[in-house]
Amino acid sequence: MIPKEKTSILFVCMGNICRSPTAEGVMRRYVEELGLSDSIFVDSAGTHDYHVGEAPDPRAQAAARRRGYDISGLRARQVTVEDFDRFNLVLAMDYNNLAALQAWCPPACEQKMGLLMPYAQSRRATIVHDPYYRNAKDFDHVLDAIEDACKGLLGAVTGDEGLVAELGRRSHTKLNAHSNAWAFPARVVNFRL
Repeated sequence: MIPKEKTSILFVCMGNICRSPTAEGVMRRYVEELGLSDSIFVDSAGTHDYHVGEAPDPRAQAAARRRGYDISGLRARQVTVEDFDRFNLVLAMDYNNLAALQAWCPPACEQKMGLLMPYAQSRRATIVHDPYYRNAKDFDHVLDAIEDACKGLLGAVTGDEGLVAELGRRSHTKLNAHSNAWAFPARVVNFRL
């Protein structure tokens, strides 16, 4: 159970073994580094039950480990209807997963849903591409995008862009300016603590 006074964020992809656990691991570390664990709760889930109970994909774990994130203890789970009540923000990695969430979401919770990438600060991408059928290098590109978006999300949730600047100073990762060819409108969920 999530305490009512915490802001809660759920990251969602298809199987909960690549993108969404990576986002959970990145955001969790940012939250811990900034001493915000008492006010922000982070979790991840998948729209499908393909991998329930499994650890993240070994390639996702390896990419995360190279940057100092440990996601090995996470286990895949499927989104539940209760998640829409439990979480303040439910952020999908792409349009297909957002559509699946919209199909299940109670009407009263629709304003909680959106995409993660519109929070990115140095990327114009609207989605995080699925690296599952690609090579290990693509998992690094996914991590680049997620790190960028999670910094922006943290600034949006706290209303403190100084926190994002602090994370930028602490980060040893250089962001690459990748964009994708998708031309869909981005939806940013406006939320403040």
